[in-house]
Amino acid sequence: MSDSENLHTLWTDERVRQFLWDGEVIPFERTWEIIETSSRLFDERGFGLWTFHEHGCHELLGFAGYQFFRTPPTLELVFGVASHQWGQGFATEAAHAVIQYGFEALGFDHIAATTDAPNAASVRVLDKLGMRFQRRAAVDGLDTCFYLLTRDDWSAS
Repeated sequence: MSDSENLHTLWTDERVRQFLWDGEVIPFERTWEIIETSSRLFDERGFGLWTFHEHGCHELLGFAGYQFFRTPPTLELVFGVASHQWGQGFATEAAHAVIQYGFEALGFDHIAATTDAPNAASVRVLDKLGMRFQRRAAVDGLDTCFYLLTRDDWSAS
C-alpha cells in the first residue's frame, strides 16, 4: 500500500475518525487533497503533515504536523495515531518533535492546538506537552478546547 492509502486507512478507522473527522468517512480524494496541500505548504513554508513509523517497520503508526483550520485560517498542531497503537506514547513523542521543529527551525512564537472536549486522550497529550488551556467553546456544534504554547513556556520546560 502507498503512504496515501495507508493514511486514508488510518483516517477512516472508526475510532480515529470519531474525533478527527467527527465520525465522517472521508473519501480518498479528500485524503489526497490534504496530502497535496501539505506538500505545497512544505515547499512554500517549511511545514505540513509528517507520517511516522516505528523504527525498522513499514506500518504507519500515525501523523503529526501543522495544518490550517477554521475561518479565518489558524495554523494548529495536529496529530493522530492508529487506534491499535493508542496509549504507547507515540502521539506525545510525535507532537513533541513537531513542536520543537516549530520553535527551533521555523521560529514560531506560539503554537495553537484544539481538540474535541470529550477526546480525553488528546487533552492528556496537550497537557503533557505543556500546552495551556485557553478556552472552551462550541465550534460548528462541537464542544472544543483551545490550547496554546508559547516559545517562553517551551523554553522554560
